[in-house]
Amino acid sequence: MGKTAPISSKNLTKFYGKHRGISGVNLEINEGEVFGLLGPNGAGKTTCIRIFLDFIRPTSGSATVLGMDSRSESVKIRQNIGYLPGDFITYEKLTAEELLQYFANLRGGHLRKAKVLAARFDLDLSRKIGELSRGNRQKVGLIQAFMSDPKLLILDEPTTGLDPLLQQEFHALVLEEAESGKTLFVSSHVLPEVEIICDRVGIIREGSIVAVEEIATLRKQTVTKIAIEFGQAVSRADFEKVTGVSEVTIKDHHLSCNVTGSLDSLIKLAAKYTVVNIQSGHPALEEVFLTFYNQPDKTVD
Repeated sequence: MGKTAPISSKNLTKFYGKHRGISGVNLEINEGEVFGLLGPNGAGKTTCIRIFLDFIRPTSGSATVLGMDSRSESVKIRQNIGYLPGDFITYEKLTAEELLQYFANLRGGHLRKAKVLAARFDLDLSRKIGELSRGNRQKVGLIQAFMSDPKLLILDEPTTGLDPLLQQEFHALVLEEAESGKTLFVSSHVLPEVEIICDRVGIIREGSIVAVEEIATLRKQTVTKIAIEFGQAVSRADFEKVTGVSEVTIKDHHLSCNVTGSLDSLIKLAAKYTVVNIQSGHPALEEVFLTFYNQPDKTVD
């Protein structure tokens, strides 16, 4: 038998009255991967997560988490995962340490890893939750999600409120956890973050999944801007014939063009001439994301 998918959904649909939440969402997350659900606010990311955890019920369709039905076995599911909601709100009169001890007691655990993470994220555990800034509250939320060493973590907009240095620390933590065999499902609208930490990404548009791809595959669809200075005149026609090359312009031995996918053919042709300088714009996932948001409606099964 094959491995059980940590998260799987079939035709998951949710309407809030007449308003669309999500429609026909089919996902299967692989064991040991970091999967990013990418989309702007209101696209349906949080709705998916809340259905997975049985905080809300779907209008139709079904989902399993760790091989368990999201509705009939929801309590057991929540006992065996780490979860960070997008709006981490909790007991303001408790200190951070008291709150984390409370979570540890619920799961029959202890604070050892929580204290290690608190030191890593520079969090003062003695302060009351109500006294903490938004960023420090987010640190508490992250720590409670990771502290019990769950096999599956579900994180909704995990870096909200964190400064850039702590965002980098979070990225490092995610990659370490994935390396140890954990599965992470991360909802985000922060494109560079998804590009750094995720193995695959699902793009959700107006409640529907419009693409599920490996990050490396999506990068191949991006357009890289290339500028080359040559030591002599070159033929524009020759460069226009290169696979993937478009929008070629040449002025005073300077060539500029766009390249979709591999640069190999372009570089080999350029190497036949004297290359004085070459510059390239780093292809970003954002270009692919915008492509999916600007094209006509389509969905993937």
